[in-house]
Amino acid sequence: MQRSLAGRRLVVTGAARGIGEKVARIAGARGARVALIGLEPDRLRAIAGDLGPTASWREADVRDSAALRSAIDDCAEIMGGIDYLVANAGIAAYGTVRQLDETMFDRVVDINLNGVFRTLKHATPHLERTRGHVLVVASALSFLPLPAMASYSASKAGVEMLALAYRQEVAHLGITAGVVHPSWIDTDLVRGADADLPSFMEMRSRLPYPGNVTTSVDDAAGAIVDALARRRSRVYVPRAVGVANWAKGVVNSPLAWPWARRFAAKAVPTLEQEIDALGRQNQLVPGLGKKPPATTK
Repeated sequence: MQRSLAGRRLVVTGAARGIGEKVARIAGARGARVALIGLEPDRLRAIAGDLGPTASWREADVRDSAALRSAIDDCAEIMGGIDYLVANAGIAAYGTVRQLDETMFDRVVDINLNGVFRTLKHATPHLERTRGHVLVVASALSFLPLPAMASYSASKAGVEMLALAYRQEVAHLGITAGVVHPSWIDTDLVRGADADLPSFMEMRSRLPYPGNVTTSVDDAAGAIVDALARRRSRVYVPRAVGVANWAKGVVNSPLAWPWARRFAAKAVPTLEQEIDALGRQNQLVPGLGKKPPATTK
């Protein structure tokens, strides 16, 4: 069902950069009142200023439940409610399971999965009042595993199941929910991985379509905003990712394992060498490992 965004009240987490920033800008251009939540106050303030006097922002870390709840409540009070929510905050880390530091794995899961849980939990009372709609940003890697992305894939698979369970739990409240599955989007996350790990870029180029293409952040954000207006339950960016989702049983089956094994055997040794050369302290994607961008998708 198509709805105008004019006057609708939208909260976006991870809104300082990447997909979150572009969603806020596109929705604002279509008349939505937008509230930004993230960890880079200077950027959030500037974006809100660009969006005009109806836009607002709050600094909050999705790992801090009390701060996040306060930010969401403040946004709802300022706007007079919340009609839409885009739970977008996320990070990525390099490393195979045997390489990845436990603290780093925990951090990825805490932001990507637990952060979405906290966001949904604290936004639900406001969404119930408006019979609102939620879009949770997962990933194509929710169902398509890749070596050296174990923590990200695990967290995003969890995000998908969390969103699908939440959709059932709040249906009787009039809240609707959907899941976004982007493939490679031209953000700091993907650019940082390509720059740091030449073998990662080469590995991506060897994947079947759509795994071997990168989509602009404008196209990705535009698809998300369109999905908000239509209250869609699934969003695939690009659309061909939907075919991969339907085919995941085959992709992850014994039938496909011989190809996957050869693919990984060629990629993993070089990936591990490049990751080791970066140093453990640099295994977080550049630009996403420091405190400010920890809620950037």
